[in-house]
Amino acid sequence: MNATAARPDRTQGPTTTPDPDDAFSWSRVARLFAPHRARVALVAVLVAIGAGLGIINPILIRSVFDDALFGADGLDMGLLWTLVIVMISISAISGVIGVAQTVQTNRLGQLVLRQLRDRLYRHLQSLSLSFFSGARTGELQSRLSSDVSSAQNAVTTTLSSILSNGITFISALVAMTVLSWQLTLVTLLAVPLFVAATRFIGTRRQRYTRELQAENAEMSTITQETLSVSGVTLAKLFGQQEREIQRFQESSERLSVSAQRQQVIGQAFFTVIQTFLGITPIVVYLAAGYALQGESNLTAGTIVAFTSLQNRLFFPVARMLETFVELQSSKALFGRIFAYLDIEPDVAEAVDAVSLEPSQIEGVLSFDGVQFRYPTNESASLEQLSFRAEPGQLVAFVGPSGAGKSTILQLVARFYDPDAGSVSIDGVDVRSLAASSLSGAVGMVTQESYLFAGTLRDNIAYGNGDASIDQVIAAARAAAIHDRIMEFDDGYDTVVGERGFRLSGGERQRIAIARVLLLDPKILVLDEATSALDSASERRIQEALGALISGRTTLAVAHRLSTIQAADVIHVVESGTIVESGTHGELLKLGGSYATLYREQFRSGTVETRCADGVVMADGSVQSDHPHPRELVRSA
Repeated sequence: MNATAARPDRTQGPTTTPDPDDAFSWSRVARLFAPHRARVALVAVLVAIGAGLGIINPILIRSVFDDALFGADGLDMGLLWTLVIVMISISAISGVIGVAQTVQTNRLGQLVLRQLRDRLYRHLQSLSLSFFSGARTGELQSRLSSDVSSAQNAVTTTLSSILSNGITFISALVAMTVLSWQLTLVTLLAVPLFVAATRFIGTRRQRYTRELQAENAEMSTITQETLSVSGVTLAKLFGQQEREIQRFQESSERLSVSAQRQQVIGQAFFTVIQTFLGITPIVVYLAAGYALQGESNLTAGTIVAFTSLQNRLFFPVARMLETFVELQSSKALFGRIFAYLDIEPDVAEAVDAVSLEPSQIEGVLSFDGVQFRYPTNESASLEQLSFRAEPGQLVAFVGPSGAGKSTILQLVARFYDPDAGSVSIDGVDVRSLAASSLSGAVGMVTQESYLFAGTLRDNIAYGNGDASIDQVIAAARAAAIHDRIMEFDDGYDTVVGERGFRLSGGERQRIAIARVLLLDPKILVLDEATSALDSASERRIQEALGALISGRTTLAVAHRLSTIQAADVIHVVESGTIVESGTHGELLKLGGSYATLYREQFRSGTVETRCADGVVMADGSVQSDHPHPRELVRSA
């Protein structure tokens, strides 16, 4: 099987997050609503109708006073009843429309936010490890939860508020002008003062609200860190419980102060509004008095209707001012979200990616002139590295820490792409393979096993959700963990807790191995897969792996040379290059870097394991008369 390798140009560099200010634009926000035009139009119509109905009753008040109660012919109960029924009907209709508007607005907002949240999560999943190695998990969680949820104000309440209050303000101003343009001018004189006061208070209210949100986030971070199993363990281990309590109390005090400020300024904001709503009718009464001294057609009904409309003039102004302040915060929220969406994945699936069925994959793995460096490392991590691994082979990599061994395995799984050269499976460059085909072909067990806080069965079957319980058990037996699982009261339904904390390190590692074995990949990658195991468990897994390696291409990295002595080929890696290759015996006889590593790990010339003829010595010789062969493991 051959295919032309798809090798997109890639400049390996740090994955940086674009500036939120540059990423933001209102046109991008507007495009979020594009798939929901019909619902947006419905909300706009409901808002317009609701705002329009709101000015009818104040206008009808003039007829109530001037025509029904104090008309030229005296009291007119028939007209009064008619006006009352009409006004009650309008109020009821306005209420129904208001509920419908709220329902539709929130549905629209939730649809937009859900799609934005899903889009952001999908995009984050597409980014390579180079991004996550420099990102903070708490910040990513904040973008997905806090920022997206806070943006709901802009998507729902804020945008509908601008439309509703804008229509209310304009319609009220028109109606007031029709009633009395003189009193309207008097009222408008107070608007600049009202705007200045509410803006002054509103700006500070928003600042205190941001402080409150920041303190809430800080407290959430502290509780997440200190009340997790790992955090509690660390605090107890180092006797730092009182320090963490003090840290929490200080954060709690700051949160309390911020909450008090936010509540006080919030009350001040509404006090300003209520003060103006209370004073302006009084000013109108005074102005009406002066107007009535001259020639004026003002009536009692006109004055009462006018003052009723004033509330529909000032309150919308206050709400719009508050809304514009909130929009400034929304810009920051959307800017941060868009900034993450603008990050280009440096490891992306090719447009014409090749999909292969598991039965089509043989497992021939080749590295051809691979060169790679990490974004944060100027020097090359791998330099012109080439090797080939055939099905059924166990290919091991040894060398000092930082030599590039784990990097080799990460390139096989395509956590990164090489800067030069190619990594291919059965002649197909992994960059041109579909992600599903690659994940089905390569199974990897890392040094740090990660378990979800679900059941043991769920964790083992993570890569194969359709696996039966019999298949799960078979994988667990192969990983030498079945007997331990059955010691739990709930067996395979046992919940392992956060990060699998209920299990020991060795047990977590065996669960991780079982998870990969259930996937049944053609290429098995073991990155210090048995490092967390005791000697007895390691022997059992090595025996199980011995049978499973048959017909499978296996790559292994190990610091303990005892775990890879049976490898078909051992590559010694130094400074990103392969300096020696051969079997265990050949490399010992060579007397180079491998022999040096070997002598450093084992004392008195003996190795921890023995062959059929006796015990292997450091120089490669075999002593058949060794009285008591013992494991003499020393972790590197």
